[in-house]
Amino acid sequence: MAVLRIGQVAERAGIATSAIRYYEEQGLLPRPERRSGQRVYDETTVERLALIQLAKSAGFTVAEIKRLLAGFGRKTPPGERWRTLAETKRVELNRRIAKARRMKRVLDSISKCRCPTLADCAHALHSRKP
Repeated sequence: MAVLRIGQVAERAGIATSAIRYYEEQGLLPRPERRSGQRVYDETTVERLALIQLAKSAGFTVAEIKRLLAGFGRKTPPGERWRTLAETKRVELNRRIAKARRMKRVLDSISKCRCPTLADCAHALHSRKP
């Protein structure tokens, strides 16, 4: 198996070397072997980084990614743990989307404001509430 230095791993994964060190510190990547004082990796690290990046793009936190990755062997299918965490994240995302839509409605409303003073604006907003 090929031995890769941290710069090579970073280049293949499309991330900064500092991100690799951070993931190691957070326990998302195993501590690498060292040769002549330098970290050395193999291709499995690049594959694991791809999974981490995928999870990050889905909005998972470092703690959630740890749960996603913990205890899986190379041939172990993702299983129920992945589905459960994905569903939890989907519910959270739906809440965020609903909140963002409410925020957009408020912004749309206040962007149409033609009140001459802040007091008039506050009064108009207060009187609209049910």
